[in-house]
Amino acid sequence: MSIVSSHEPGAFCWVELATNDQPAAKAFYAELFDWTANDNEVGPGSFYTIFQLHGNDAAAAYTLHAERQAGIPPHWAIYVCSNDAEATAKRCAELGGEIVLPAFDVYDLGRMAVLKDPTGAFHNIWQPGKNTGIGVQNEPGSFCWGQLNSSDTIKAEAYYTALFGWKANTGSDGGMTYTEWQLNGTAIGGMMALPDGAMAPSHWLAYFSVVDCNASAAKAQSLGAATYVPPTDIPNTGRFAVMADPQGAVFAIFQQA
Repeated sequence: MSIVSSHEPGAFCWVELATNDQPAAKAFYAELFDWTANDNEVGPGSFYTIFQLHGNDAAAAYTLHAERQAGIPPHWAIYVCSNDAEATAKRCAELGGEIVLPAFDVYDLGRMAVLKDPTGAFHNIWQPGKNTGIGVQNEPGSFCWGQLNSSDTIKAEAYYTALFGWKANTGSDGGMTYTEWQLNGTAIGGMMALPDGAMAPSHWLAYFSVVDCNASAAKAQSLGAATYVPPTDIPNTGRFAVMADPQGAVFAIFQQA
């Protein structure tokens, strides 16, 4: 199992579900990914759930309360590791992005900020404290890839390569253009252009590794998930599907070839 004890700056380090039904979400992902849920009280009747896979932190979840929701739908958020949340947020603004929430302490666990890139995609920054991030990655049931679906891939590439030091490798296969994000020579994610007329804004999509894409997609459907992209082959790479959990949060699953 790929146990992770720390994350280098620029690496994806945390995935977090914002949902409108936390108990239902816990039940869904426990069945789908074999996660266990540990609830941490953060206020009267309010809990922050840490999902674990075989005892290692794999993801988290919290409830979008009505007074905070303000039209925000259930969604998965991806965090990128930073040595200095303030400096990263400042650089975001210099590059044409937006600081949605300035850097703030999360108890003694770390420091975070919520940012928006110049194309409108939200992404979060995590400066580790006692919590260094997810403890398992690239294993069945854990996060394995972050993909940006963007309305302007040229603008997005300039932003993320300058902000995080990523390298962007872009190629075409069968008429589809795809950009692979690399950090210090390791592929960590990708980027695709949103199709013309797409209703969705620019956004990040979290991928989770599975052993059998067909079986996991069928199981998710049986648990109430909707299918946006059915199990599909990626030549010489693997097989993936894009789904939405019963509350509407979109995620992807991936089976390595």
